[in-house]
Amino acid sequence: MTITGGAVSDALNNAEGQKPLQATLNFPGGTAEFPIRAAVDGASSIDLSTLTRQTGLTALDYGFVNTASTQSEITYIDGNQGILRYRGYPIEQLAEHSTYLEVAWLLIYGTLPTADQLGEFDEKIRRHTLLHEDLKRFFSALPHTAHPMSVLSSAVSALSTYYEGSDPDDVELTMIRLLAKLPVIAAYAHKKSLGQAFLYPDNSLSFVDNFLRLNFGNMAEPYEIDPTLSKALDRLLILHEDHEQNASTSTVRLVGSTGANLYSSISAGIQALSGPLHGGANEAVLQMLAQIRDSGEGVGKFVERVKRKEDGVKLMGFGHRVYKNYDPRATIVKQSADEVLAGLGVADPLLDIAKELEQFALQDDYFKERRLYPNVDFYTGVIYKAMGFPTRMFTVLFAIGRLPGWMAHWREMNLDTQTKIGRPQQLYVGEPERRYPGA
Repeated sequence: MTITGGAVSDALNNAEGQKPLQATLNFPGGTAEFPIRAAVDGASSIDLSTLTRQTGLTALDYGFVNTASTQSEITYIDGNQGILRYRGYPIEQLAEHSTYLEVAWLLIYGTLPTADQLGEFDEKIRRHTLLHEDLKRFFSALPHTAHPMSVLSSAVSALSTYYEGSDPDDVELTMIRLLAKLPVIAAYAHKKSLGQAFLYPDNSLSFVDNFLRLNFGNMAEPYEIDPTLSKALDRLLILHEDHEQNASTSTVRLVGSTGANLYSSISAGIQALSGPLHGGANEAVLQMLAQIRDSGEGVGKFVERVKRKEDGVKLMGFGHRVYKNYDPRATIVKQSADEVLAGLGVADPLLDIAKELEQFALQDDYFKERRLYPNVDFYTGVIYKAMGFPTRMFTVLFAIGRLPGWMAHWREMNLDTQTKIGRPQQLYVGEPERRYPGA
């Protein structure tokens, strides 16, 4: 394929009236031209919408590594430079100065809210935290061994039986309900696994403080909020709020493209996130660190075993599908880990092992040549463990953080007049036509 009409780097600066940038495909039987759509930042895209019509061919791209499934205004990532921005704002600034709910508004509506808008948004969420009493029977019917992610997905799907509306006004209310109720469902799933009584929300508390109380409080005594934990959890939720077209977000969009309601789409996204290659990595990191500690072999020997690719030895929390540099979220999480453990007065050997392993990776040619840097999952498990969350809740916390991003993408997709039902093509490599015996 060749580019005509100018250099790709000039695409953003085409003067009015200049011939649009084109990509020309030479294929057996002719040539075809496709427009290049300019990006505000990052790689521009060749628009292949007419590929099959013009050529009779399809594009094969395993894992959609080179394929833009949509155009979006929500999140920008530069994996080579280690850049992450929500609606143009660097993640470092949002994590330092903003809050989970303010960033949720930003992702959904595209601008930072005014003080009045944020106050009203917060108040609406507080008014919708209660779950229907019948849902208690739903929880009681589940085994106490059920994974919290399965409980979360099932309960969100069940919410659609109580709130069925799908017109624009109802969608706005649905987003409020999900933001309010998902943390309560998550806490109920946690309490269920412990055999403890559910607590009702306390709407005098902030979003994060209420969630901490629901998980760690009990009916016998008041729950004292630790501001260090509250701030750290709020920051972690911000870091997870969106990450462009990842597997779970793409699932939410794909399911939503069929006309499925927001509850069904979010439920599907939760199931996609539950996969160990997506949301379950922080659990695996903690297991790896514990394995190094329990073996007594030390970080150096573990790294050598990783290099030799020994069976059963996996390096978790390093490398990323998008980032080929240090994940900007990992730097922030590492700082939070230090703050949380210092605030709790805890000396966790797993954090020491994690830091030592990170130093090995940053200095060792094996890791540098493969661009294996710590990602956001590397330190989050250490923090969640220090807070008191069991490992099976780690991905649930990820889901609560990611909810605003899922909803923002679902909303953007439904407002986009170019949206079509998602239906990928395939390259068929099975048997040619053959005759059934006796036919």
